[in-house]
Amino acid sequence: MSATNQIPASVTNVGQEILGTVSPAPKALEVHHIPERNVLIVDWDGPDDPQNPKNWSYRRKWAATIIISSFTFISPVSSSMIAPATGQVASSFGIDNDVILALTTSVFVLAYAMGPLVLGPLSEIYGRSRVLQLANLWYLVWNLACGFAQSESQLIAFRFLAGLGGSAPLSIGGGFLGDCWQPHERGKAVAIYSLAPLVGPVLGPITGAWVAQYSTWRWVFWSTSIVDAAVQIVGAFALQETYAPLLLERKAERIRRSMDAEKSAVQRNPHRFRSWRTIMTKSLIRPFALFAHEPIVQLLGVYMAYLYGIFYLLLTTMPSIFEGIYQQPVGIAGLHYAALGIGLSAASQLNARTMDKVYIYLTNKYGGVAKPEFRLPAMVPGSLLLPIGCLIVGWTAQAHTYWIAPDIGIALVGAGIILNFQCIQTYIIDCFTLHAASALAAVSCLRSLAGFGFPLFAPAMYNALGFGKGDTILAVVAIVLGCPWILWHYGERIRNSSRHAR
Repeated sequence: MSATNQIPASVTNVGQEILGTVSPAPKALEVHHIPERNVLIVDWDGPDDPQNPKNWSYRRKWAATIIISSFTFISPVSSSMIAPATGQVASSFGIDNDVILALTTSVFVLAYAMGPLVLGPLSEIYGRSRVLQLANLWYLVWNLACGFAQSESQLIAFRFLAGLGGSAPLSIGGGFLGDCWQPHERGKAVAIYSLAPLVGPVLGPITGAWVAQYSTWRWVFWSTSIVDAAVQIVGAFALQETYAPLLLERKAERIRRSMDAEKSAVQRNPHRFRSWRTIMTKSLIRPFALFAHEPIVQLLGVYMAYLYGIFYLLLTTMPSIFEGIYQQPVGIAGLHYAALGIGLSAASQLNARTMDKVYIYLTNKYGGVAKPEFRLPAMVPGSLLLPIGCLIVGWTAQAHTYWIAPDIGIALVGAGIILNFQCIQTYIIDCFTLHAASALAAVSCLRSLAGFGFPLFAPAMYNALGFGKGDTILAVVAIVLGCPWILWHYGERIRNSSRHAR
């Protein structure tokens, strides 16, 4: 067993030690005794051990996937649901600065860039379920407080604090799926999980517009808090731990407690705190190390950041298209977000049904050896649909064509974004299975910064260039950054030189 795959049990009395271990594939091994070191190695009870999350029933796996996706859905709803009600917020607090008003919406996404860098690694120390639910509880408290804010400063501060907790599912959720699902089963689960953070910001403005129209902007926060409280209650009872090293450490702890000679050793061991302090330090710097040293994370992180930036840019500029150019009322203009939702959902469903089949087909075709690169074929149409959609949206809006034309372009943008998102996230989980949460935290940080920054420069760009030329620039950059061909040909070579990829 390599040192990187071991979680120390911190029992070193009388030359004896118990280690909880994990490996990429379960072994036919429970407790082995190594005489020359007098060490007990704790592992799964064979390849079919039901305690191993990868051997859970499909019903149990899907229950966990749906709960995780629900956590991942409700937080992004909050990120954009306030957007249609910013006029009411401005009136309530006397805000006359456009930047401050935009900040009340986008500061939530800024917190997305910071939270995963801590919460993702913590889930690899204290477990996925515990960190996810505590973070969601933090989000719930501060999102509820947003509805009671008495000034723009309080609202911005509360939104930022809520975003820190709401960011947890963006990195931890991928780790959950990597823990539960075998690689050839993982595609459909990741497709559903990837859809949630993109559909959430789409449904947010639609519901937020009607909530604000028939009540006040404060109910935007209170309504999402009520839904999140229901998800929190379900998760508290139904969401079980999946992180294999922690489960094996608990198993080792049970064995220790059954050995009278070891019980006193746990109390006397002077190295326990030191070992966990070292583990925590290494875990917290892991996302930064991955981004600094892993070309895969750098390449996919930049492309995903651009995709997320375009997504939030589109969310914030659609009102200026349909309310400004087409002169539609707020409620009707908000319905055009459904076009983005249709593109996201349709492409996601198609990819969910085909991703695992393509993965298995390519595995069989290339000698039965599975590779993460077999997740990439759907990125090819995705990297083409995105710039095509941008061009349609920009030039049809510029020409004041019938409103259905920009809706078609918006749907194509949504389809391109979700196809690329699903492939990238599945690829990262396959490459960094054990440390998937840290790898996803690294790319989530960059993409959230883009989601925060793109809407801030969009008004200046469109005022200077118009929608046609502005979206043409976005389309050209999307073509340049599209990377499925690079990873298909060179991905394996890059992974083989990696210190962290499996």
